[in-house]
Amino acid sequence: MDLIKIPKMKKAEYDQLISEEHVCRMAFKGDEHPYIAPFLYVFDGGFMYFLSTKYGKKIKYFQQDPHVSVEVERYEPDLSHYSFVTLRGKLTEITNSEEKRSIRRLFVGLIRKKNLSKNVLEALGHSNKDPLEAIVEKDRSRIWKLVDVKEIIGLKNTKQP
Repeated sequence: MDLIKIPKMKKAEYDQLISEEHVCRMAFKGDEHPYIAPFLYVFDGGFMYFLSTKYGKKIKYFQQDPHVSVEVERYEPDLSHYSFVTLRGKLTEITNSEEKRSIRRLFVGLIRKKNLSKNVLEALGHSNKDPLEAIVEKDRSRIWKLVDVKEIIGLKNTKQP
């Protein structure tokens, strides 16, 4: 029996996957082992942006080395359909106040569009009792942008729904 390779996705396919999803996993170099953390993200058609709390191991690892791998996936519970894309690049922190407000507005829009629970606010440095606009008005999180992407690998199963 011949080995079957998982088919690669075309750019339009992995851009669509990134656009439609909103949670990813990000791997930092870490100390002895890679450090992997989930992130809420937005994609503006060109760049992925991430909100990070201002505490935790990810801050230390970002400061030590901003190179990361980001993975976005979609799959059916029985794995009859799956697709994923991995991007290898570098994080840069957004520091311009107006740019930060604009990106935070994208996150508020994403939370509304996806009808996410307000409990997601806790992962972004806020109370789930805060209004969504607190994401824009209060500077409780860092904003990272994925840049200098060196490699994108998108794979999918052969049987699409």
